[in-house]
Amino acid sequence: MIFDTIAAIATPIGTAGISVIRVSGDDAITQINTIFKGKSLNKKESHTITYGHILNEDGSVLDEVMVSIFRAPKSFTGENVVEVSTHGGILITQMVLERILTLDIRLARPGEFSERAYLNKRIDLVQAEAIMDIIHAKNENAIKVAHLGLQKETSQLIKNLKEKLLTVVAQIEVNIDYPEYDDAVVMSKEIVYPKTLELIKEMEEILTHSKKTRYIRDGIKTAIVGKPNVGKSSLLNALLDEDRAIVTDIAGTTRDTIDAYVNLGGFTLHLIDTAGIRQTEDKVEQIGVTKSRKAITEAELVLLVLDQSSDLTEEDLELLELTKDYPRILIGNKSDLTRKLDLELVSISSLNKVGLKELEQTILKKLQLENLEQKDFNYLSNVRHIKKIKDALNALKDVLEAINNDMPVDIYVLDLTNAWNDLGEILGDNGYGDLLTELFSKFCLGK
Repeated sequence: MIFDTIAAIATPIGTAGISVIRVSGDDAITQINTIFKGKSLNKKESHTITYGHILNEDGSVLDEVMVSIFRAPKSFTGENVVEVSTHGGILITQMVLERILTLDIRLARPGEFSERAYLNKRIDLVQAEAIMDIIHAKNENAIKVAHLGLQKETSQLIKNLKEKLLTVVAQIEVNIDYPEYDDAVVMSKEIVYPKTLELIKEMEEILTHSKKTRYIRDGIKTAIVGKPNVGKSSLLNALLDEDRAIVTDIAGTTRDTIDAYVNLGGFTLHLIDTAGIRQTEDKVEQIGVTKSRKAITEAELVLLVLDQSSDLTEEDLELLELTKDYPRILIGNKSDLTRKLDLELVSISSLNKVGLKELEQTILKKLQLENLEQKDFNYLSNVRHIKKIKDALNALKDVLEAINNDMPVDIYVLDLTNAWNDLGEILGDNGYGDLLTELFSKFCLGK
């Protein structure tokens, strides 16, 4: 597969020690050599670095650089790759890039380097997405998950399922197309049913564990709710260890939801501080209350804050009823005062930052994220992957339904093949186009 030569800045735009401009294509080395003053790049071996200068069109020095050479196929993209390390100024980096683009080289589209790596079979789609997961990781555990994807551990999980499916499909096809083969296993429903059931159980287990992995990768959407002036914003500030939300003794100070991220025990909480839920005539506050109710329905965890120094109010009782069917933790704020509530709750003082460690441990236990082992990280965390597993699972359930309805064995092949194709789309094995464009358009330039 032959592509034109592309270039882009591969490091963040800004003032730094160096900036790196990546160039990829069959002609990348020879093209850059035409504007390079130093030892000829054309003669350099792969994975070497050469000192020299990038020249302007009039032959004057544009910048002092170090040029790294990676020859095909042992490069990230599978093509010849040149990485030009320039001084890290915004202007000089842009000038060097513009000089490179005066050659027979065009500016790369977002994600095009990773796209070429995929198309040249250097990586699969799971690995490509893992690259972006590493870049956007919010905590150390998320990096572990991404590294497993990059090292093909996650891909192998899917490949194992595909192999089992392919074996069943192939044996059925042999029976259909070559019935004269005496040594072929006759794939009756008595054989297909348990094999399909085994695959369904395996996929369901993957989906069960993947919920944890997705928490690790994306964070846990956590709504902090409670009546006005109970200490929700104080709790947010205490968890963040900064004054992010305005705190006053005036009820209804928070009128809109406030988003923030905090790392707890290696996991990321996407905290949503909501407006106090109560009956109000204030139209602006009414909007905030509506948003608060919506935040509860969308949350993966609800932290319901109660004032443990006071008896339950009607507003408290309403919130207890409203959140009872959601994963929640009851928090008793104001532990520095005399306790009046006889409820099982986590006792804290947002003001004095007391009880936060116990709250952290309770959150991890509630979501079953404590004492994770290495194997717990090697499950699916990407929403696209999870959806395709669910599609494959539904196709296999259709196989069971066909068997229960005494349909002919060759009918099973259609659903089994659909399941196999769904799994293939996770890895990018099926050669489809629109999804690639959507996936790689989300990548940053130079990646």
